[in-house]
Amino acid sequence: MELLECTLAIDDLDRFVAEIGEIGDRRGVTIQVFDARYVADRAHLERAVELADRAIARGTNVARDRAVEILLYAAGRRQIDRALEMGVDEGENRSVLLVDSGSTGNEGGRDGEGGDRTAADETAVLEELAELDAVVGTEAMLDSLDEETLCAFFDIADRERAATDATLSELVRERVALLEVEK
Repeated sequence: MELLECTLAIDDLDRFVAEIGEIGDRRGVTIQVFDARYVADRAHLERAVELADRAIARGTNVARDRAVEILLYAAGRRQIDRALEMGVDEGENRSVLLVDSGSTGNEGGRDGEGGDRTAADETAVLEELAELDAVVGTEAMLDSLDEETLCAFFDIADRERAATDATLSELVRERVALLEVEK
């Protein structure tokens, strides 16, 4: 899994989604875009990918599309409409683009010759994504958490935070893991 942390300026959301979908399809990778305010850290997205892949392998996935299943786990929600709040919209967005060459559903994460895709493949896709017109700048987005937004989105109350020594990121990952239990 590779991440591109960037600022996006999206004029036409449907066109942008189609463009990244075409890149993902052509390259045989899964691409998902997140509003950076809703991402706790890299470990948050790694856990979401792991759990989404496990659900797909077990046939317990909610979504037919791997990228959507990853979004559901990252959001800790089973309802696609609610999970989409974690995505981007038209206008300027602080964003995280996730690229993963795991089980895509089309090629099973394998290239045309049957070999496993590598981090180099993901890096090449990141470079292609960075060249999109919508990407207006790259910078670290996950270095500073929007604690208020994360707590509100993941229903983490002040009382819960006070009752544990867990970090906010750990609490968010707990919500991600709880989606599996709630199925």
